[in-house]
Amino acid sequence: MAHPDPGGVASDLLAGPADAAAGLAVRGADAVDPAASASIRDTLIARDVPARLAAKDPTLWGPGAETGAKVRLGWLDTHRRSRELLPQLAELIEELADLDHVVLAGMGGSSLAPETIARTLGRPLTVLDTTDPGQVRAALADRLDRTVVVLASKSGSTVETDSLRRAYWHAFLDAGMTEAEAARHFVVVTDPGSPLEAVAAEMGVVTIVADPDVGGRYSALTAFGLVPSALAGVAVADLLDDADALAGPLAHHRDNPGLALGVAFGAAAATGRGTVALVADGTGVDGLGDWAEQLLAESTGKAGMGILPVVVESPDAPGATGPGILTVSFGGALAPGVVPPGAADVAVNGPLGAQFLTWEYATAIAAAVLGVDPFDQPDVAESKEHCARILATGPAVETPSFTEGAVEAYAPAGAPADLADALRWLLDGLTGDGYLAVTAYLDRQADAAVAGLRQLLARATARPVTFGWGPRSLHSTGQYHKGGPPVGSHLQVTGAVTDDLPVPGRPYTFGELQAAQAAGDRQALADRGRPVLRLHLTERAAGVAQLLDAAGRTRT
Repeated sequence: MAHPDPGGVASDLLAGPADAAAGLAVRGADAVDPAASASIRDTLIARDVPARLAAKDPTLWGPGAETGAKVRLGWLDTHRRSRELLPQLAELIEELADLDHVVLAGMGGSSLAPETIARTLGRPLTVLDTTDPGQVRAALADRLDRTVVVLASKSGSTVETDSLRRAYWHAFLDAGMTEAEAARHFVVVTDPGSPLEAVAAEMGVVTIVADPDVGGRYSALTAFGLVPSALAGVAVADLLDDADALAGPLAHHRDNPGLALGVAFGAAAATGRGTVALVADGTGVDGLGDWAEQLLAESTGKAGMGILPVVVESPDAPGATGPGILTVSFGGALAPGVVPPGAADVAVNGPLGAQFLTWEYATAIAAAVLGVDPFDQPDVAESKEHCARILATGPAVETPSFTEGAVEAYAPAGAPADLADALRWLLDGLTGDGYLAVTAYLDRQADAAVAGLRQLLARATARPVTFGWGPRSLHSTGQYHKGGPPVGSHLQVTGAVTDDLPVPGRPYTFGELQAAQAAGDRQALADRGRPVLRLHLTERAAGVAQLLDAAGRTRT
């Protein structure tokens, strides 16, 4: 597999010892906390955990996790079974050669890996993991006659994916296509026997079934990662080759990069460094942080514990280093002199297919150290249930605590009636082990500037600050925020919809769905006693500018 030339930022851990195999190296892991790391590694080796995990032993996470683990360990060798997809993908690519605009409609594990693959390898892929009507409308207007839509949902009942399916189907028919012609513009990826598979059969749409023994966040090398990537022009066989070369060493006690990384996660969490800052080192792997964020948060954030991942913009961004933070850089090929000293505690470098398998293995190891089930997500459904109820009964009437320009604030009791002061109040309320999660239910393209809130607020506090887009975050970090350590405070940003879009065949619009998802998320957090400050932008562009200005003033 061809990898981009190195040339950016990563740690100078090159001179130190590495756990390496199949072109992938993990450096610095043993130095995270030498005593704790050695103790954890020795304990895992004494239990023969590396070999047992590679052999798919479902008992590694305790009796409560065993039943689920029996049907969720297929990720360890799915790269081999996925080779069976290659001839079908080659035929599909040839049949759809005239459809060169690939849109992926999927959430969480169905979208984050293919987005990483496409970004890393420089292939165009439009990812729609949103219900924002403006973002959906813009996608529908973009090269519709040349568009193929990949509908990806493991359960087959994901409301966002179903809504996007309805919107695109309606758009194709409105453009004058027959139903048979419209069906050619869809490819479905789902588990066998799912509701989406049945719908696809009714529509006459090509369906590629995914590996049922792999959970969503571990599905990078299944049909969920490979189908949209292949249609976008990625040579996906190379990803499978990368993973296959690494699979054997994952059973070993030495030169096992997955074990080294997992031990580093476990040692850090055991010694008070439960936050992992994820930073690209500039050597060509782009977007892996967002994928790893879901993997770590959803796999470990439960039962009141977990590892908090924070995707940071650069090695010198606020929150990238500091007390209680394990800084992990990731990238492709690594060459001497690429990384300045001290930029990361641990560096993970190697080909992308091997990166996926390494991080999955390491997360499973970290979960074993923490004593949690890495394959369930017990607290995710609650937000969805609240959303469904709100859509059925209508939203509650809310009165702003105060209004400042284009921003309406809905604040907890005791918050000051000033935007900058309310943000400062939220930050000051963080406990010594607390964190702030910023979630924006906005347009990821048109409102992209709002992501700058993370850096501005992180500069104003010593505590971690995360940023996520809703409703995407519900399928990513939502499990950690509800089921992890009960120390999070939340800033939710919503925005007015000026040009809404119907969801065909449903009694609600995209704007109403987006608002219900945000309200359901707030309710689930409030039910757990988490502080939530909601800032609603009555005019989005002006409101984003106000928020950034107010966040910048929280430092004074």
